[in-house]
Amino acid sequence: MRLRLKLIAATLLFTFTLTVVLSLVFLSEILRERIAQTESSNSVLVHEMLSATRTALQNGLRDHPPVEVGEQALQTAIESALQDDDALAETLNGFVRYSPSIQDAYLADANGRVLVSSDPALLNAQQPHRRDISVVTNASLLQKRALLFGDPETLDMSLPMERNGQPFLTAHLGVRSTLLRNAYAPWLRDAAMVCVFALGGALLVAAALSTAAMRPLEDISRELDVLSGTAGVQTEETQNSDAVQRVSSSISRLDERIRTSEQTRTEMATNLNSMLQTLKDGVMLIDADLRVIMASEAMHYFLPPGKDAELGAPLTDIFPRNTAIGALLADLVTERRSVRSQPVVLSDGRTVELSFDYFPGNAPGALLTLHDVAAQEELEREIEVARRMASIGRLTAGVGHEVKNPINAMVVHLELLRSKLASGANAEGAQRHVDVLSSEMGRLDRVVQTLADFSRPMEPRFLEQDLLPVVQAVVQLVAAEAEKARIAIAIAEGTPGPSLRVVADAELLRQALLNIVLNAMQAMPGGGAIQIQVSRERGSAVISIRDSGTGIPPEKLDRIFDLYFTTKATGSGIGLALTYRIMQLHGGVIAVASDADAASAAHGTTFTLRLPLAGRNAATSVPAVTA
Repeated sequence: MRLRLKLIAATLLFTFTLTVVLSLVFLSEILRERIAQTESSNSVLVHEMLSATRTALQNGLRDHPPVEVGEQALQTAIESALQDDDALAETLNGFVRYSPSIQDAYLADANGRVLVSSDPALLNAQQPHRRDISVVTNASLLQKRALLFGDPETLDMSLPMERNGQPFLTAHLGVRSTLLRNAYAPWLRDAAMVCVFALGGALLVAAALSTAAMRPLEDISRELDVLSGTAGVQTEETQNSDAVQRVSSSISRLDERIRTSEQTRTEMATNLNSMLQTLKDGVMLIDADLRVIMASEAMHYFLPPGKDAELGAPLTDIFPRNTAIGALLADLVTERRSVRSQPVVLSDGRTVELSFDYFPGNAPGALLTLHDVAAQEELEREIEVARRMASIGRLTAGVGHEVKNPINAMVVHLELLRSKLASGANAEGAQRHVDVLSSEMGRLDRVVQTLADFSRPMEPRFLEQDLLPVVQAVVQLVAAEAEKARIAIAIAEGTPGPSLRVVADAELLRQALLNIVLNAMQAMPGGGAIQIQVSRERGSAVISIRDSGTGIPPEKLDRIFDLYFTTKATGSGIGLALTYRIMQLHGGVIAVASDADAASAAHGTTFTLRLPLAGRNAATSVPAVTA
């Protein structure tokens, strides 16, 4: 059964049950009220019966007082007075005659003997045992139904008359259950019909409302599909399911999406907190009431003495107006204005850059960032020194190998020479070893001299100048040789003009570029192309040199800047190491990417050199480091 039909059936069942229960409650209340009315009217009759009894006693005892003194004589006089009173008898017979529920009425003495009765069969007999009518009043609906519609039964309603604090006469009314049933049947039938019609109407209304309530589920399903990102996607499941199932599936997908988003948000918040704790800059997020929502660990380095960036603290308490930062923030908040990198001098003489980003909208707020310029410069200097020290170790890594080889050869030949001289060998054999020793000593001298030349401190002359003329000079220098080797070398179109200025030693920079270009030409013995591009990226000038040569194997890329390492049979392994050192002296960075796959359309090598633009040149602020 489709879920829609199940839902409608469940609604109808619930409505049916509720209506039946309410109908039973309605019938029970009506029956209780009718029984209460019957009991109330019979109570009036009982009181009227006692009133008639008192009148009969007064008249009888006045006309025929007891002939003797004593209880027995009084009892006889009372009995005679009651039985001889026609008005009392008429009253009892009138109750039976006109009341639709009373079967009989009688008076009994304290011993239960019937003295006066509308039923002659009960006269002078012991009163019958009957249940009190209160059992009907306090009974449940099922018990009332069993009493009224079950076996016939006569119920008793009584009221005593007391003398000297003790009952001596009791008025009884016999209420017949069948008479009650006959009296109640017409309106019970009408009430039952009302309940049946109410039940039918409730079921019809419930069915109509259930059907009407299902219609908006289609719209809800479509909206949920849009929220869950499955709008327009038709699957076998969606085609065969009803609206309720589709809504349930959409809610499940949306719940999964919300959980994923919540997990992502939690991870992002965790990462943000971790990032804030490691930042050197002071970062503070402020809400619309100018209270702190979030603050980084480094913020306390910028706070006035005795202040703390507690969450929820007012901004004016953290940065009072009498401080430089507080005064500037007060103006920015008043004007609802944002600033970027505004220099502010603190009370201790430090200069910081203040950035204030104001967020307008329904939930306004602001982001405050404080940056310590001196600390950044000091950190950059330390990083540059460490980078240069690492480069020295990298450049001289091959020196030990180059020195060890000739020394090993010299030791071997010295041992051979010593053994031949000791054995008195001929001079020709000894001379050969002497020649080898001389050759190896010469090679060792060249290695040491090369290292000395490479390690000799350079004296660069840094001047602010255009970068493009330096690149053009290198191209002109190798143009003739490149044409002879069938190599096309050119500067790419779109290269920036003279506005790209750097602080550099033009001679050293040309040497570095020339080493790369010459290596590229040697990698293309059959001809090819070299393309040079000069561009600007953020605060750096970038020179990209790309060739279409054979490329460098991946396992050798990490060593090409090592001193004495070369991939050519006749190479010295000094050129790229020198280029690396020159870039370090300029505070620049050099990187290489290569594709040695001859079948690839992008085979070749690309060298990328980055130099700080004028005004940001690290070469003027980093102490010289020599090998």
